[in-house]
Amino acid sequence: MGELNPKFVDIGGAEMVLLTRAEFDALMQRIEDAEENAELVAIYDERMARLKAGLSVVLPPEVSARVLKGEGILRALRNWRAVTQAELAEKTGFTQGYLSDLEAGKRVGAPQTLRKIAEALDVDPRYLLDPEK
Repeated sequence: MGELNPKFVDIGGAEMVLLTRAEFDALMQRIEDAEENAELVAIYDERMARLKAGLSVVLPPEVSARVLKGEGILRALRNWRAVTQAELAEKTGFTQGYLSDLEAGKRVGAPQTLRKIAEALDVDPRYLLDPEK
């Protein structure tokens, strides 16, 4: 946006500011952008605080990319480790069908189940566990 060229006028003893419609629209866009940036900074600050407090962990970039594309965290971690469901079933003692249901979100694993899977995949269990529980 170019520079604002406000005109100040006195109307009934009150100082008023006049802007062109284009200047007004550009000013409103700046305000929206600033509010959005403030929200993003707040999210970043909250997540960094959780990370420093040990409540969150940073995913490997390859896993993050898969999750951002819609893949579930368990499947993304398993694929990142290049382990098939059958191999993971063998390592954990769970059935391949059960692991498939976990990956598809059809079932929710108990914390001890998720810890066992994390151990078999050699990943931090916090990747799979909800820190609030």
